[in-house]
Amino acid sequence: MAPDPAPKAQTAPQPSWLRQKLSAWSVTSLIGAAALLIFIFQNTKHVTFHFLVFDFSWPVWLYTIVVAVAGAMVWVGLGVRRRHRRRKERREERD
Repeated sequence: MAPDPAPKAQTAPQPSWLRQKLSAWSVTSLIGAAALLIFIFQNTKHVTFHFLVFDFSWPVWLYTIVVAVAGAMVWVGLGVRRRHRRRKERREERD
């Protein structure tokens, strides 16, 4: 009769977020967010904006956040539109 193999070492279960791998998009997003935060912390001066008949003064960090959020909304909006168009095309191909 063959000898019993050595018992395997018990490892603690890992949380699910640790087991998941980061995609290239996730890593790129994290790097972009870090660069944005560095830019925000380095630019704390106020600037005056002239838009049509409005003049207002904002700190550059606030302007950066507003522009980043607006850009993200446009990016997501374009993605939703593209996804909708692709689904519509697939539905038409099935019929």
